[in-house]
Amino acid sequence: MSTSDAAARPPRRRVHTRARLLEAAGRVIVERGYAQATIEDVCAAAGYTRGAFYSNFAGKDDLVLALFDHHAANRLDQLERLLDGPSQDRLGGLARSLLEVDPVERNWILLFLEFRVHAARDPQLAARLHEHDRAVTDALAGLLERSRPESARSAVPLRSVAATLLAVREGILARTAGEGPGAREALDDAVRTLSVVLPQLGITPAPGGPDGTVPH
Repeated sequence: MSTSDAAARPPRRRVHTRARLLEAAGRVIVERGYAQATIEDVCAAAGYTRGAFYSNFAGKDDLVLALFDHHAANRLDQLERLLDGPSQDRLGGLARSLLEVDPVERNWILLFLEFRVHAARDPQLAARLHEHDRAVTDALAGLLERSRPESARSAVPLRSVAATLLAVREGILARTAGEGPGAREALDDAVRTLSVVLPQLGITPAPGGPDGTVPH
C-alpha cells in the first residue's frame, strides 16, 4: 500500500466512530423524527462527544443524508436477495417489497418525508438529496436489468422505470404510513397494479422455488 493510499483512508477508529453514530442515529432520529432529535441526543445514544460527531459529520443534515444512504443500501440488498432467491410469486413479492410499510419501515418513510419538506426550503440541501435519489435510482435500475430479458431492453429505459417505481413507492408509503382506514386497501391495489405493469415493462423475474417470503 502506498503512503498516499494510506493517507486517503480514514483511521479505523474513525470508521468505527462513524458507524456507531449512524447506528445511534438510526434509532434516535428515526424514532423521534428529524425536528425533535438533536445532535446531542445522537451523541448521548452513541456514547460520544460533540467533537467526535463533528469530526465525522458537518451537521444533522449531513448525518441524515448518510443515514439515508446506509438505509437505501440495505433495502437494495434485500431486493437483490429477493430477485435472486426462490419465490413462487416474484412479481407480487417485488411489488410488495417496493411498497409495503412494516412497523420499522413506517418511521423511516415518515423521516424521509419530513426531511424532503425540510430540504425543499434549502436549494443546496435539496441538491444533495437529489444526488441521493439519483444514486438509488441508478442502483435500482441495475438490479432491474437482471430481471429484464434482452428482447425487452429497448422498450422503456430502465432508469425511467426505476425512477417511476421509486416515485410510486414514495407516494404509496406517504399514503399508507399512517395506518389509517384504507391504507391496506391502497397498498393491495398498488401491488396488484404493479404486478400487472411490471411484465409489460419487460421486468419478469424468473420463477423459483417454494419460499415466497420477502425480507425486511
